[in-house]
Amino acid sequence: MTPRRVARRADGHFDLDLPPEERTLLRSLPASMRLALTEGTPADDPGLARLNPKAYPADDELEAEYRDLIGNELDAGRLAALDTLEATADAPTLDENQMEAWMRAINDTRLLLGTRLAVTEDRAGREVPDDHPDAQAIAVYDYLSWLEEQLVEALLD
Repeated sequence: MTPRRVARRADGHFDLDLPPEERTLLRSLPASMRLALTEGTPADDPGLARLNPKAYPADDELEAEYRDLIGNELDAGRLAALDTLEATADAPTLDENQMEAWMRAINDTRLLLGTRLAVTEDRAGREVPDDHPDAQAIAVYDYLSWLEEQLVEALLD
């Protein structure tokens, strides 16, 4: 059995056993996500549409009201989670609030990336050739999926 790379300690904090190259990747995620969240629109980006599904698809007026009430709050929460990920990407230990922020930032990034790549459940476990144009992005998606699973398992311990 492969040892976990994220583990809950007796004091409720979490140890992260992530190598430098993984931490480098994690440090790079917030900038691109911030750009997508602040510059993009769900109408132009299927990844953002996935993060912000319509609450009232049949009623544009109600949808606009909902977005005015909730949209900024959702984005503020996402941006705060990205800030936490960025600030703690090199930390050897996280507290529970930081872990939850990591989960949110990683999940949002994974959903955005997976939607842009048109990843489906039937892709799970399939190898992608190294020369595939999306090979690197798919590798990042797979890594984020694995890391999210590690975070969830540690939180459930």
